[in-house]
Amino acid sequence: QVQLVESGGGSVQAGGSLTLSCVASGRLSTVNDMGWYRQAPGNQRELVATITSSGIPNYADSVKGRFTISRDNAKNAVYLQMNSLKPEDTALYYCNADVRTPYHYNSENYWGQGTQVTVSS
Repeated sequence: QVQLVESGGGSVQAGGSLTLSCVASGRLSTVNDMGWYRQAPGNQRELVATITSSGIPNYADSVKGRFTISRDNAKNAVYLQMNSLKPEDTALYYCNADVRTPYHYNSENYWGQGTQVTVSS
């Protein structure tokens, strides 16, 4: 019913930049908070950044000042501009969205399939 499709991952050298994109599609009544999480091998999935429907961002301390989250409500899209990338940013990055559909009264949480970001030193 709801799909989140990420794009934009890849391999860069330390200090480089990447931009991730995620588009939500399906029967969407309301898209609330959207965000990005990441999971490195052997680690738990962790929050990178979230953004409310009104555009208020929230960042993990480890990415503050380097990453910028934004969204386009007309496209049901969320973006993550990543600058000054470090090897420790290497992970599988997942898009997340809190979505209400016509089928349920309450909103539900959805995840994308993940896009790999690899930063070499």
